[in-house]
Amino acid sequence: MAKNQNKQKTSAGTNVQHVKQQNQQAAQGQENQAYEFASETDAQEVRRRNQQAEQQKK
Repeated sequence: MAKNQNKQKTSAGTNVQHVKQQNQQAAQGQENQAYEFASETDAQEVRRRNQQAEQQKK
């Protein structure tokens, strides 16, 4: 049983299963954030501001 427990932890004692779970949750959170950002972004307003910024450079 000790060998089985060792496979679940790294040499530093990190619980591998816990890290995998955290990574999965983080990935899901990033997908949601990307969707929210895209749905709240006014593309026409972004283009207008980019155009103004380009004109100010000249």
